[in-house]
Amino acid sequence: MSADLLAEQHRHLARLLEAIQRCAWFLHESDAKIDWPIEAGWLGKHKKDVELFETLAAINERFAKLQDSLASAMRHSALLMGEPTDSFLKVLAFFEKQEVIDTMADWQRCRAVRNMAAHDYATDYGEIAEHFNLLHELSGLLFQTARKLIQLCHSLLGIEPASSDFTDEFERIFA
Repeated sequence: MSADLLAEQHRHLARLLEAIQRCAWFLHESDAKIDWPIEAGWLGKHKKDVELFETLAAINERFAKLQDSLASAMRHSALLMGEPTDSFLKVLAFFEKQEVIDTMADWQRCRAVRNMAAHDYATDYGEIAEHFNLLHELSGLLFQTARKLIQLCHSLLGIEPASSDFTDEFERIFA
């Protein structure tokens, strides 16, 4: 890799890390608007509450965006660290060894729950409540993954988020 290309690859990762901080903070803020756990009966009583369902839609979208951003940053940082990236399972195995993710199964569970929302148009309030309670529960895993990935990129590659625009907000998630 030429020096210019390598510098561009570092800038790209720095932008991904900044996007992760931004995604995590917005997910955290939307999540904070809900009294967890939510129950089917409560959702049924509020089925026409536009603000509630806009918040739930935001949680759904922001969870997915955070996981996608994390996946992109993990693959890109693994590439910069000289690790195999031809299969995302290899990328996950590397980050499990680095303790960025606890287990590959946790990551895949997040992915499965995320994908359910993309393809399921449930009208059963019990299913809807279960889905959002799972997203709430699993958000903590994504937040921890984000924090550990950012720390690893700093320690092994010397790369930090492109700007500090969301650093304080991101760190408050863990306060």
